[in-house]
Amino acid sequence: MRSSALKLLLACLCCLLPGLAPAYAQTSVPAVSAPQIQSQPPSQADRIAILEKQVADNTAAAAAAQMGADNGWMLVSSALVLMMSAPGLTLFYGGLVRRKNVLGTMMQTFALMGVVTVLWALVTYSLAFGPGNAFIGGFHNVLLHGVGLTPDKDYAATLPLQTFMVYQLMFAIITPALITGAFAERVKFSAMLVFMILWALFVYSPMAHMVWGKGGLLNASLGGRFPTLDFAGGTVVHVTSGVSALVTALYLGKRIGYPKVAMPPHSVVFSFIGAALLWVGWFGFNAGSALGSGTLATSAFVATHFAAAAAACGWSAAEWFRNGKPSALGAISGAVAGLVGITPAAGFVNPISALWIGLITGIFCFFMVVTVKARFGYDDSLDAFGVHGAGGTIGAILTGLFANSAINPIFGAGKATGVFEGNPHQLVNQLTGIAIAWTLSICGTLIILVLVDKTLGLRMSAEDETEGMDIALHGEEGYDFAA
Repeated sequence: MRSSALKLLLACLCCLLPGLAPAYAQTSVPAVSAPQIQSQPPSQADRIAILEKQVADNTAAAAAAQMGADNGWMLVSSALVLMMSAPGLTLFYGGLVRRKNVLGTMMQTFALMGVVTVLWALVTYSLAFGPGNAFIGGFHNVLLHGVGLTPDKDYAATLPLQTFMVYQLMFAIITPALITGAFAERVKFSAMLVFMILWALFVYSPMAHMVWGKGGLLNASLGGRFPTLDFAGGTVVHVTSGVSALVTALYLGKRIGYPKVAMPPHSVVFSFIGAALLWVGWFGFNAGSALGSGTLATSAFVATHFAAAAAACGWSAAEWFRNGKPSALGAISGAVAGLVGITPAAGFVNPISALWIGLITGIFCFFMVVTVKARFGYDDSLDAFGVHGAGGTIGAILTGLFANSAINPIFGAGKATGVFEGNPHQLVNQLTGIAIAWTLSICGTLIILVLVDKTLGLRMSAEDETEGMDIALHGEEGYDFAA
């Protein structure tokens, strides 16, 4: 009876839930597969084709991984170099001027970040790195024509060309900004902008092409007539900006009251922070110039740090010996001088050579700033020539002495690179590059200065200079102490 009732209940459930019936009624029967047909073993030609495909796939994967690593490092390096301009240089220079000129001084560097970027996209990248002759590039890459996301094997085989372009842009920004330290507190903002645009076109672009561009007269890696070793811009950046700074300071004359009126930095704290940011950013400047994330970047990174440390010690020791105490301003100035000195050598020297280069450059720049500047009386306001012009020049010479093929066999395996390794002719090449950089900077800068002065006028009026750049040129003050 119970069994009949249970069967009746199950039947009712099956009627109410039709989907349950098949599941309840069906029983799983194992599927019987058809007999497998055994395939013939692959032929030798098939096996070779499979192996070749695997090798090609692995090679492509390795190349993609290498490009990703290199591209990532170079984008970070680009950001580090931009950080050198702002906030690094803006704080470093801003702290060294008087309080009434802090915003005006900072504004000069910040404005160049915008103006030089636009100019770079329009024409100066093409003039610096486009195909041309031994002295200047052409107009093939105007408006960034042809500058896409595929690599250029001559410049960087594992980077999108746009990455290379934007990295080089950061050098083009900071180089003219360095010059502003020489004419701080006395040049009109409008005149500064026009001067820098012309300077970027007619001084920076040809020098960058000669040293780094395809077919450049001084290009060491692409067969230049006088292969000058300049890993990250000793001649292109520091000699050109430093020498141009000296010419500008001499042409403009001294600030009102200099040197009788004391003009101390209004905030060494600002300058200290700026110098620290410059030191960190310089790793992108120098190690990034390896254009990849390999061992050469490591070598340049280490050399950069060692040289900065040795130069800070050298400048401080010289100042301690001369004045009886080391200053904070001296220590940070020494570090920057060492970074300048190692810039052309970073990818060519070992760590101990970097220490020597830093030590020599630090002491030499101290002498230029403290003794030579006082002896000749020129008003290089923030020592742009004493640190960058002098440091870049001595650094380029020392690069020719200490360069080692074990670090970078730029002339080919087994061929000596520097003088101490057995290539005395390299010193001739270095001096040739330095002479061209000095000549171009002096002549080009002087012509541009005269042109701008005769049309716009370079110097602020005496009233504006006394009032200060912040109020006179920008209508604002850097500090508001109102209650």
